[in-house]
Amino acid sequence: MADLHERSARVLLIYPDYTDRDCTRKSSGGNYMEGLASISAVLKQGGHNVKLMHLLYLHTEEDFKQKFKKCWEANDGFDVIGISVRTTAFPDVRTYIKWIKQEYPDSFILCGGYHCTLVPDEVLAAEGVDCVCVGDGEYPELELCNRMAAGKDYTDIESLYFKMSDGSFKHNPIAPLFSDLDRLPIPDFDLFDYDNLESSKVNTAIAVVSRGCFYNCTYCGNGNFRKVYPNRKIYARFRSPENAILYLKTLIAKHPYIKFINFRDAIFNMFPDWFDRFIEMYKNEIGLPCTGNIRFDILTEDTVRKMKEAGFYTIDMGLESGDPEMRFKYLRRYQTDEMIIRCSNWFHKYGIAQLTYNIIGLPYEDIRRALKTIKLNARIRSDRVIPNIFYPYEGTPLFEISKAAGFIPAGDFTKRRVPLVQPQFPEEQVLFIEGYFMHFVRRYKWAYKMSGRIGKVYEKWLDCRVTGKRVPYKFLVRWHDRYAAVRNMFRDCLVNHMPKLYLKLRMIKHHKRADKKA
Repeated sequence: MADLHERSARVLLIYPDYTDRDCTRKSSGGNYMEGLASISAVLKQGGHNVKLMHLLYLHTEEDFKQKFKKCWEANDGFDVIGISVRTTAFPDVRTYIKWIKQEYPDSFILCGGYHCTLVPDEVLAAEGVDCVCVGDGEYPELELCNRMAAGKDYTDIESLYFKMSDGSFKHNPIAPLFSDLDRLPIPDFDLFDYDNLESSKVNTAIAVVSRGCFYNCTYCGNGNFRKVYPNRKIYARFRSPENAILYLKTLIAKHPYIKFINFRDAIFNMFPDWFDRFIEMYKNEIGLPCTGNIRFDILTEDTVRKMKEAGFYTIDMGLESGDPEMRFKYLRRYQTDEMIIRCSNWFHKYGIAQLTYNIIGLPYEDIRRALKTIKLNARIRSDRVIPNIFYPYEGTPLFEISKAAGFIPAGDFTKRRVPLVQPQFPEEQVLFIEGYFMHFVRRYKWAYKMSGRIGKVYEKWLDCRVTGKRVPYKFLVRWHDRYAAVRNMFRDCLVNHMPKLYLKLRMIKHHKRADKKA
C-alpha cells in the first residue's frame, strides 16, 4: 500500500448484486444501491477517490481475480476495500475476500451492510476481514479515510469494529444517529453505470428519501438495527420534503430520460404529515408517475386521493400473510382483514394498481394457512402479487422462533430454496404455493365474482386443487420451474435488448387495469 500522507484515500466499493437463485446467470446492468451511492458522495465530498466493482453474478476465481487486478492496476491500488455484505451473499463474500488477500495480502478489507450490523463479530471473524462497520457507514468511513490520509491511528473510530494484530476484536462505541438527513449530500448517482441499470432501461429511477422504520415486524432486521444506536428513538428519519424534491430534480437533470420514480423507502407514508406535504410538492414540481411502499393502518382515503393526483399509478403493500393468527402472533403486524380490505377498496376507487408482498413458508405455517394468503389477495383484487419464501435472518425474532422450534437445519442453509425444514409444510408444498400463487389468486377472483352457490362450489373445488391429498406437488413444481425459466429469459431479453417494447407493453397492461377500475 502506498504512503497515504498528504493525499486522498483510494477506496474500492464491491457490491455483490445477485440473488441466490440467479447467481450463476450473467446479466447486464444490475441494480442501484442507495447506501453505496450515499457513502461515495460523502467520501468524494471529503476529497477521496471512490470506484465501484459491481458484481452482477457469482464469479469464478479466475474471473474475479482478473476483474479485481484490472481495477487495482487502473487505480494504482486501493487503501480501503469496502464490501457490502448481504446475509445470503456472505458465503460468497468470504470467498472473494480470500481471493483478494491471496493476491494483495496487505490490503485493508472493510465490511458493511445489514449483515454486519446484525452479526458484526461473525463477519469480523471471517478470514481476511480487518474491520466491520456497524450501522450507518458514511461518516465512520469518512473518518477512517481522513485518518489514513493523515497517517493517524484509526482504531478508535466510532461504529467501527477492528480485528487487532493479535487476533482480538476491538469494539468501539456506536456513533449516535444524526437526525437531519438533509446534511447528507445528494447520492453519487455517477458511481454506477446508471444508464445501463436494469431500472434505467425501462426509464425508471430508484429513489430513497428516508432511513429506518420504527415498526417491529419479526422477520425484519430493523428492530435489531435500531437497538445498536444509543439514540434509537430517532431511528426512522426522512429528508425534508424540500430536500427530497431537490434529490429528485438532481437525478432527473442528470438523466432526463427518467419517466417513472420507484420509491424504495421502507414505509413511504410512515409519517402521514410529512407524506401529505411531500406528495403535494411532488405533484407541483415533479409530477412523474411513481410508486412506493405503503402501510395499511396509517392510511386515509383523503391521502389515497392525493396520491392519485400526485402521480401514483401503483403502490406496494406488505400483506405478508392472509392468516390473522400468523400476522398477529408471529409477524407482529396488527392489521385486520377488514382494515386491509377497506384500504384496498380506496385504491380501486381512485384507480391505483396494487402490488402485494407475501411471505410463504413461515414458521408454524402450513398449506391451509398459506391458502388464506392467496384468498385474501383475491378478495382485495391485487393487480400483482410477489410471493417470497421466508428467509430467517440471523438476529431477528422470527429467526429465534424458528431456531427454538428446530426448523433451521444444520449447516449452510443460505443456498436452500426453502430455508426452514417443517414437517407440517414440506418443501414441495412451499415451492408449489410460491410458483402457482398468482395462478390461484386469479382463479379465486373468479370464484368471488360468481354469484350464490356456483361461486361457493367453485371455491371448494379450488381448495381441493391446493390442499387435496392427491395433488402432485413435486411434479407441478418441476413443471413450473421450466415455465419460469423460459418466462424470465423472455423478460430479460426484452429488458436488455428491447426496453422500449417492454416499457410499452408494461404501460398497455397498466392502462387496461386502470380502465377496468374506472
